[in-house]
Amino acid sequence: MKFTVCSRGDDISNVISKKIVKYLKEFDLVYHPEEPEIVISVGGDGTLLEAFHEYSHRLSETSFVGVHTGHLGFYADWQPDEVEKLVIHIAKTPFKIVEYPLLEVIIRHYNDKKSQRFLALNECSVKSTEGSIVMDIEIKGELFETFRGDGLVISTPSGSTAYNKALGGAIVHPSISCIQIAEMASINNRVYRTIGSPLVLPQHHTSLLKPIRDADFQVTIDHLTLLQQEVKSIQCRVAEESIQFARFRPFPFWKRVKESFITE
Repeated sequence: MKFTVCSRGDDISNVISKKIVKYLKEFDLVYHPEEPEIVISVGGDGTLLEAFHEYSHRLSETSFVGVHTGHLGFYADWQPDEVEKLVIHIAKTPFKIVEYPLLEVIIRHYNDKKSQRFLALNECSVKSTEGSIVMDIEIKGELFETFRGDGLVISTPSGSTAYNKALGGAIVHPSISCIQIAEMASINNRVYRTIGSPLVLPQHHTSLLKPIRDADFQVTIDHLTLLQQEVKSIQCRVAEESIQFARFRPFPFWKRVKESFITE
């Protein structure tokens, strides 16, 4: 089996990464950063996000597993002192594949016939570079509301514990194939009315964000921030692709939520 290791870059993560590479090679696994079948992320959730985007072109052929060397995360389920156990599992144990849904974002421009397509593991946020944003929000081709406020966050279930939660969004189990739209400081008056609540859309529903006035937008896909000009629309829906995690033992989602937000 071909593998690679992605490190956060700090001393501890680098030492653990080198150890994993050494051990797996001793088990005759092939170190192959170009076409890995399994990617081992050593760091935090941010490290795994970077690994996901690096290999997003081969999601059907690659699985991910994380070792966390910082704060407890939602993607990295192995401790540094469990590295030897993880290596043996990877080398000797057939692993279970668990798939999490992704967000597809398609940005269309007035001045360009080509659209831009992105995949997000956590979320996409949309903000104006100056002042508030004003957008029509369409769901399944019909106008739902006209939004005015600081911005919008569209998240996946696995990203529902991140930016979305800070905005009062619901925590959604990643086995549910959906996306969630949460508002940032919406303005409600006689002209602009919003639902004022996060919206959860199922897999077969598409949301289209259409700017009402010319403005430059800051669109952030996970950790990647892009400046977008002359935006015609931003289309969001559950992607056809999904991310595959290699599971060698149970990974209870609600236990991880409790450990992250409730248990000291």
